[in-house]
Amino acid sequence: MFPDFLPSDVQNLTEATSIALAQGIQRQPIDTPLADAPILTAFVQQGQGDPPPILLLHGFDSSVLEFRRLFPLLAAKAETWTMDLLGFGFTDRTGIPGFDPGSIKLHLHSFWRQKIRRPMVLIGASMGGAAAIDFVLTYPDCVEKLVLIDAVGFATESAMTKLMFPPFDGWATAFLRNPWVRRRISQTAYCDRSFVTPDAELCASLHLQLPNWSEALIAFTKSGGYTFLSQKISQIQPPTLIIWGEQDKILGRQDASRFEQAIVNGQLIWTPDCGHVPHLEKPQSTAQTILEYLEC
Repeated sequence: MFPDFLPSDVQNLTEATSIALAQGIQRQPIDTPLADAPILTAFVQQGQGDPPPILLLHGFDSSVLEFRRLFPLLAAKAETWTMDLLGFGFTDRTGIPGFDPGSIKLHLHSFWRQKIRRPMVLIGASMGGAAAIDFVLTYPDCVEKLVLIDAVGFATESAMTKLMFPPFDGWATAFLRNPWVRRRISQTAYCDRSFVTPDAELCASLHLQLPNWSEALIAFTKSGGYTFLSQKISQIQPPTLIIWGEQDKILGRQDASRFEQAIVNGQLIWTPDCGHVPHLEKPQSTAQTILEYLEC
């Protein structure tokens, strides 16, 4: 059975890993300094073991379903969590005063404090990597190791920010909602475009049906996102694994080497024949790389 807060289209999922992860999504109240009422936060938790707990953070305009293939491989070996960042996925967006990086970080720390409660391995993919970097710079004692998967971090401006005023903000989110546009973005993210199946497209768009999707996306983009991080990356303290697809057409290859050079305890591992999403395109090798790193 699927949780009742998910849109009815969830019934159209076909891939076993997609169905299993969707069925495992919970939504529980998290007290934060951001609002008087707790925030209903979507997450999945499975697995147990001696290694430190793992928390996975998804990319821009995505959800926990982004980790449908990687999550079970990690959960077979360790206590594994994934959550929907504030303003994204299936986490409630109603009654929240802001959807900027600072709010995302406070919400994330509140989730960690109430659910995980001990130093963790923080894994961020794409924009989730930027959220992970911002978090670890503020709360280094919460993170034992950091893993960045084709992570955002060196961008200094966002083209979409210039469009986020009426009526262009509404047009921009309508553009991003368009199935053809989302399909083209997905095709660019993969090296092997055969991964862009109807199931994958549904996983990438199911959260659009929840209330206030466009309002939260506009607010986050107007905030400037994570364009402030580039000069702070060298301050990262925990050991950091950088996983990067050799054929990344979203961010290219240069930022991978920049991360390795900037982070004192950084180690770069290239994923061959892979685009921007190694956790989806090469989940087995990505999981193996992460688990071997945790044993170091």
